[in-house]
Amino acid sequence: MQRVLVTSLVVCSAALLSVVSLGLLLQINAEQPPKSAAAPTQPSDLGPPKVARKVPSPAPAPEGTPDPLALQSLTLRLAPLHRPMDNPQPGDWVTQHDEAGQTFVEYLEHRPVHARGKRRVIYIQPLGYFEASEVEVLNLTARFLGQFFCLPVQIMKRIPLDVIPSRARRKHRAWGVNQILAPHVLYELLKPRLPADAATLLALTPNDLWPGQGWNFVFGMADLRDRVGVWSTYRNGDPVKERKRHLLRTFKIASHETGHMFSMRHCTAHECGMCGSNSRAESDRRPLEFCPPCLAKLLWATGCDARARYQNLANLMKEAGLNKQAARYKQLGGRF
Repeated sequence: MQRVLVTSLVVCSAALLSVVSLGLLLQINAEQPPKSAAAPTQPSDLGPPKVARKVPSPAPAPEGTPDPLALQSLTLRLAPLHRPMDNPQPGDWVTQHDEAGQTFVEYLEHRPVHARGKRRVIYIQPLGYFEASEVEVLNLTARFLGQFFCLPVQIMKRIPLDVIPSRARRKHRAWGVNQILAPHVLYELLKPRLPADAATLLALTPNDLWPGQGWNFVFGMADLRDRVGVWSTYRNGDPVKERKRHLLRTFKIASHETGHMFSMRHCTAHECGMCGSNSRAESDRRPLEFCPPCLAKLLWATGCDARARYQNLANLMKEAGLNKQAARYKQLGGRF
């Protein structure tokens, strides 16, 4: 089966700007290496031990295929609360990439990945050394994904960076940043380890990623068919000094990449968490929520109860100190 890759927030050379399998894209030299995100000093250490292995999540959704017409009708209740995609600013994603988007009907026509049957668990694979503050982000993100996709989440035993061979590592020649090759993580590290009950397997690393020759860095990468993905927190800001911003950025990338693993392509219809972005500023403008068509895809793939989902998300955001996002989820949940 041909691999279908999507990546999030990539810096590339001008010669590769026509590649269409990208997620969030930055042109070369558009962003410098983050000064606040120093590489871990102990890359082979497993980090602090207090990681929640099994994350509480809502009760499993009933088996069976949801009715697409009913889902469309249900999610249309949210239409007044979602706005169409804003007029693009110079350099925004849609000005650089000719993407048609993906309607709910088109999504279903391509036999998307789903979480029915035995494959109902979202697995997170920590990769590399995690400081205590990064472990907190890991645990909160696991809880967030459980509520966002209404699925059980398990955090796997962390893997040290010394499992990554030298051929899948590099030091960026201009920035001096140590980086991991993202496709190696997907196909040589994650895919052979995919558990039998995995809906998705998503690696999280505080180390920088790059997707291959000619590219500077990538925030995340996922396969639309193989249920594997990876994302990095390296460029999300300081998890202590910029905690709220760091959490929001991490949640956005995690939900975006997991959406891709459920075969969702980029959204071009609304301001949506599945939109592509061409810069950090554009990514920060995107909401931490899916628009009605993308929500219909999520509900179809996972069997979520929409009302309970928004209530659980609102409670989690309040607990995390993200009060503005909590209020937004409460507003959306009030439509059901």
